[in-house]
Amino acid sequence: MPDSAFLLPAYLLLGLPFSCFLLLWLGGTSLNKFAGWIGALITLAGLAISLTSADPGAEHILRFQWLTIGSHSIELAFRFDTLSTMMLVIVHSVALLVQFFSTAYMHDDRNVNRYFAFIQLFLFSMLGIVLADSLIVMYIFWELVGLSSYLLIGFWYAKKRPVWAAQKAFVLNRIGDAAFLTGILMLFYYIGTTDFEVLSLEIGTIPPGMLTAIGICLFGGCVGKSAQFPLSGWLPDAMEGPTPVSALIHAATMVAAGIFLLARISFLLTVDARLVVLAIGAITMVTGAIKALKGWDIKKVLAYSTMSQLGLMVMAVGFGSWQTALFHLATHAFFKAGLFLSAGSVIHAVTPGHELPGYDPQDMRTMGGLRKALPITFVCFSICAAALAGLPFFSGFLSKDAIITEGFLWASEFGAPGYLFPVLVIASAGLTAFYMTRQMWLVFFGTNRSPAAVHPHESPVAMWLPMALLSALSLFFWFSVNPFDAGGWFLHWIGREDGEHLVWVPFVASAVTFISIFLAYRQTSAENPFQVNDPIPAGEPAQSPWNWLRGYSTEHYFIIPFDVIARYLKAIEKNIVDAFVDLVAKGSLVFGHFIAWVDRFFVDGAVHFTVFSIRSAGKAARNMQSGRIQSYYIVTVMGVFLLILWLVAL
Repeated sequence: MPDSAFLLPAYLLLGLPFSCFLLLWLGGTSLNKFAGWIGALITLAGLAISLTSADPGAEHILRFQWLTIGSHSIELAFRFDTLSTMMLVIVHSVALLVQFFSTAYMHDDRNVNRYFAFIQLFLFSMLGIVLADSLIVMYIFWELVGLSSYLLIGFWYAKKRPVWAAQKAFVLNRIGDAAFLTGILMLFYYIGTTDFEVLSLEIGTIPPGMLTAIGICLFGGCVGKSAQFPLSGWLPDAMEGPTPVSALIHAATMVAAGIFLLARISFLLTVDARLVVLAIGAITMVTGAIKALKGWDIKKVLAYSTMSQLGLMVMAVGFGSWQTALFHLATHAFFKAGLFLSAGSVIHAVTPGHELPGYDPQDMRTMGGLRKALPITFVCFSICAAALAGLPFFSGFLSKDAIITEGFLWASEFGAPGYLFPVLVIASAGLTAFYMTRQMWLVFFGTNRSPAAVHPHESPVAMWLPMALLSALSLFFWFSVNPFDAGGWFLHWIGREDGEHLVWVPFVASAVTFISIFLAYRQTSAENPFQVNDPIPAGEPAQSPWNWLRGYSTEHYFIIPFDVIARYLKAIEKNIVDAFVDLVAKGSLVFGHFIAWVDRFFVDGAVHFTVFSIRSAGKAARNMQSGRIQSYYIVTVMGVFLLILWLVAL
């Protein structure tokens, strides 16, 4: 197909969601009843366009002249290829199911039109990233994704915590985006363009050390968007937004953008840059898994799990296999969206009709035994949890094993210290199986710990149908015919060449997973399983993160140096800068009063004296011209007398 044939699909893919955003936003609350269905239909149309215009294995690039800076011409370039096709299908599919779910979940909200308008803006921004053929175009939509996430996380702007969470996400992402922009400007300085095709040809003209620095700066964008250490603190707090928004952010849009960026720029990452990527991914993976072990909030446990899984994807890029990173991104999108929507179904079921003081419907300590009241939700949650835990016959098993295999192959070339990283991946997979078993038991098994006023009930079909579809997409056969062979058709389709297959990896990984599940199961028979029966401290919300290392989370350690610097700068500003400004102000005030006194007594005084003198002389002269002879005689006598005195004096 010629490139020009993709002009209309590009216009429609970007124009439809943006037009829908304007329609729903400007239409106001009068569109509340139809907003969800309008958004879902537009997204369905985008999915149909993505499927009908797909041309896997080929590259089609559209270029539009934008502006000229000196001798450099900057174009808006968009690309249709295998990666964009994959992401278009994933983003539209998950967004469609999330919006369908939201029609029931957000039914009673007064601002439904604004909610679906922001989702369409989010979708428009993410599609721009997916279709971008240059880093400049990607950066434009990158910032729009940041804006969209801010609007959606803080959707309930009348509440303090959502607003705070939205601000935190916005600020931490700006730090990563600043590094991303720095890398873009450095590439523009050395090559004069940021088009991926040109960069791949001109990469040899950049000095190796500078290329490493550029790669690390570009990776900074991923650190922010994909919640990597040390900028991962915003992701768990983003749970303050509506639950379907959490599914959208964690599965197919914002956090996926960073991994997609790494796949696009993988050829720019030197060996040293990949080591940095690998180390950051490993820290994030382990940290997220550890924090999920002690969480009580049903959504925050899944959020920490997302942190851990994103770290795993970043590690895959560090191993030099961006294909397996995208493979896990694809599988993770479906089962993590299913988990969040299922969690939303649970929250919907245990939320009482009236407010109960001190009761948090997201606290797993107040759940238990819900599998009978929520049979469909239980099945959907179980399937998606099994995929996340990496059990055989589920999609997560295939993608995790592919990354573990790449890790051991990379370590065999790197040397003995390199084996630490794939071993950490296996250990993290075990932790994942443990905390997901813990969550399953706390929510669906054991005794019912809910207050008497809570009456759990299954969600309506508009909610459980998307959950069921996402659960079905979490099975293995969508990605490989052989449930134990990670190198199925999907990996080959996205560009991975046939590589070495380690037969023992699935068995070792599965053994660690089953051992972890067994250890978690043993906890369920304890007298106080997972400390669930411990009294809940007064005023402690379930969403409070389990801050390890004496109460500090990773982002706190990143902020501590800046906090110390800020304190010193505050002291300098108060004792030196402010003191100097105050001195200048006081001096200016005194000097102004002095100038006013000089002006009043000397300048104005001289003017007044001159006027007085002239006026007095004029008055005296006027008095002498009175017309009376006596006056003239006196003047004449006085004049003669003064003349005689003057002559005598001489």
